[in-house]
Amino acid sequence: MNVYKTDNIRNVIVMGHGSSGKTSLTEAMAYTTGIVNRLGKVTDGNTISDFDKEEIKRKFSINTSVIPIEFNGIKINILDAPGYFDFVGEMEEAMSVADGAVICVSAKAGVEVGTVKAWEYCERYSIPRIFYISFMDDPNADFMKLVNELKNIFGKKVAPFHLPIIEEGKFVGYVNTVRMAGRKYRPDGSYDECEIPDNEKEDLAPVRDMIMEAVAETSEEYMERFFNGEEFSFEEIVGALRNEIFEGNIVPVQIGSSINNFGARMVLETIERYFPAPDKAKFFRQGINTATKEPFIATCDHDGPLAVFVFKTILDPFIGAFSLVKISSGILKSDDTVYNAERDAMEKISKLYVLRGKTTTEIKELHGGDIGAIPKLSVTRTGDTLSKKEFPIILNKPKMSVPYTSVAYTSKVKGEEDKIAQAISKMTIEDLTLKQVNDEENRQMLLYGVGDQHLEIVASKIKDNYKVDIEIMHPRVAFRETIRKKVETEGKHKKQSGGHGQYGHVKMSFEPSNNLDKPYEFEEKIFGGSVPKNYFPAVEKGIQECVQKGPLAGYPVVGIKGVLLDGSYHPVDSSEMAFKMATIHAFKKGFMEASPVLLEPIALLKVTIPDRFTGDIMGDLNKKRGRVMGMNPTDNGKQVIEAEIPMSELFGYSTNLRSMTGGYGNYEYAFVRYEQAPPEVQQHEIARHEAEHGREV
Repeated sequence: MNVYKTDNIRNVIVMGHGSSGKTSLTEAMAYTTGIVNRLGKVTDGNTISDFDKEEIKRKFSINTSVIPIEFNGIKINILDAPGYFDFVGEMEEAMSVADGAVICVSAKAGVEVGTVKAWEYCERYSIPRIFYISFMDDPNADFMKLVNELKNIFGKKVAPFHLPIIEEGKFVGYVNTVRMAGRKYRPDGSYDECEIPDNEKEDLAPVRDMIMEAVAETSEEYMERFFNGEEFSFEEIVGALRNEIFEGNIVPVQIGSSINNFGARMVLETIERYFPAPDKAKFFRQGINTATKEPFIATCDHDGPLAVFVFKTILDPFIGAFSLVKISSGILKSDDTVYNAERDAMEKISKLYVLRGKTTTEIKELHGGDIGAIPKLSVTRTGDTLSKKEFPIILNKPKMSVPYTSVAYTSKVKGEEDKIAQAISKMTIEDLTLKQVNDEENRQMLLYGVGDQHLEIVASKIKDNYKVDIEIMHPRVAFRETIRKKVETEGKHKKQSGGHGQYGHVKMSFEPSNNLDKPYEFEEKIFGGSVPKNYFPAVEKGIQECVQKGPLAGYPVVGIKGVLLDGSYHPVDSSEMAFKMATIHAFKKGFMEASPVLLEPIALLKVTIPDRFTGDIMGDLNKKRGRVMGMNPTDNGKQVIEAEIPMSELFGYSTNLRSMTGGYGNYEYAFVRYEQAPPEVQQHEIARHEAEHGREV
């Protein structure tokens, strides 16, 4: 592949709802430009983008693929991002390096939640976008109805650049509303000029007027000419539209049938003509020069200091290890030695590649704004910045979605725990929305992901790629145990087995400390030396050991105060061990007499939803023992419901929320405190503990 300079590069993310035609459009663009010699299909599992085993098996995108395309002397880095919400991390990584977006909308399904979310991400990053209406070959496709739906949701800035030409119920071409000309497709995806059909002229007039008004508003001269009834040249129209699209004042709508290779060339032409080069983008990543502590803005200037942003890491057993990078400033060469300021480490670059799906092409250098891949970096991870040591730069990391869905897992085959740990460790480097947690308290390993499907696919990948099998199960809740009243009790440890015996005797009181943040408090009120001072630490050690695993259901104890009141000792047989054991006996007996209860963790849940789902969500929270604390409207017409809810009720909430809101709802939560669990919850946990371990005495 040729080396391209910044002004001849475009970085474009293809996004939208799942199954809206993103990968098919990418495939059609690759076919149009000769990258592939046959048009692959998602259903056949032979597209250039979806090459992962899981993607082929499930027939949808899981990972972001980079497909560089050479077209009319420019390089277009297509970022084919997943549309399903469980893989939002992949889309967020691609979004962090894109300078323009193609939002795919299915003519069959219409505007879906993924369409809206794609738009919101474009708004967040201030990048220009176009809508691509796919599946126009569907006999039930209603283009103008869909355009009106887009306008109702996203505003009057939505402007059809194409109108479909339908003959005998078949999609055969389009009207170019900018050039005011008709086009009929050839079988290879090119077109012949044709007359504009009479039945399109009624829809064409208002669309054309809107485009001309947008052109006129770009300057006073154009406005005067517009009012005088003068025509604009095609070059003037394109120049004005480029500015309007860049500013987000116009969002073009184009059409196609990717499976027939209808429309891909027109999307490529629009990208070339209207989307900005990386150094002209509205969003530039900011950072800091760690040597001078001065701010740094990465404007993709190829003459600037080197700043290479790692936006994605691939550790694939078959493809190999690659760091996908965007040259945010300067020029990166294949023999460079670079510095990772965040990790204070040098990295030697032996080769540079351009990835195209799963194939690699070696390249000598990458200029500012371009996207490529570096193999086998030692310490560098996603989000890191590579620069020169004399000009050390750290660029800001993009905000990634936080994983809230969790499962417990264990090895199906004993002895493979280390293999599983290594596999998951590699996968968490690749996937920043996957998190591994060792829950020592409940003796379980946890995986956190964006949703149930995300975690299911992680388990499948571990089995296929690393040849180890894990069993996924419902995670246990981190309950706590405490007491509600004060009791006095005693414990005695006495043994005689020849020689020195063992003797320890304590009288103690146990009561609530009213501080659930601490396991226990210890105090002694001994008078007259009934228990020598040198045994006090042994008594506290006994309490310390007991609170780790409570007598009620085996959970940690919190909020208890133990006071040593009295006792007795033997001058020969007493020891620290004997007094510790006596304290343990006293604790277990006293705890069970002091009205013991289980405490459950409570989370503060924030659910963000469109207002129309408020009643359903409130009703569901009530069923889950949630207490609604308040509602706050957002700037974009949504509601944020805040509620306190037991964490045990949040398992599976991601799937439930999507089901109730059609995918529009988002949530986050954080632990706030422990509260006494209801009797039925306590009884269930105690019964489960007794079934597994028996009643401890």
